[in-house]
This record gives sequence, C-alpha cells and structure tokens, in this order.
Amino acid sequence: MGILGTLAAFGGVCMARDYKKEYRTYHGKPSQRRKRSTRNKARRVLKLKPGNPKEVDHRKPLSKGGTNARKNLRAVSRKTNRKKGAR
Repeated sequence: MGILGTLAAFGGVCMARDYKKEYRTYHGKPSQRRKRSTRNKARRVLKLKPGNPKEVDHRKPLSKGGTNARKNLRAVSRKTNRKKGAR
C-alpha cells in the first residue's frame, strides 16, 4: 500500500508530527532521561564516537541486573543488538 492508499485508509487526513509535544510527554520524563544518560555513559566507556554505527551491547542486560562496567559491554552492529534483545 502506497502513501495514497494509506491516506485514503485514514480519511485523507495527513497530520504533522508534533515533536515538541512528544519530547515533553515522553522523552523529557526523568525516567527516560536516566535511561538516555545510562546509554550515553556506556558509549563513553567503549569510546564510541557520535556517528559510529556500532551500538553498545550489555552482555548481561541492565534490566536483569547488569552494569556499565567495561567487562559487561561490547560494541556490535545494530542488527546484532536488535536480534539479541534483552537476553
């Protein structure tokens, strides 16, 4: 289904995305800020520069008690990290 088919399915109304509202209601929450801070800290530990396509993978996920210690981190491709999930 192309863009025209999608618009027809939703009554032909195309609304612009309100990024400021989205940030205020989700990304600006304290819990999301902490998570972002934790991700950035892990990237700094591995010395991954902005623009590097590699992602930080926690061998033992943070959600399961893992840490940001160097021995728990590895740099992997986006595909590998998404495939692994929180295992």
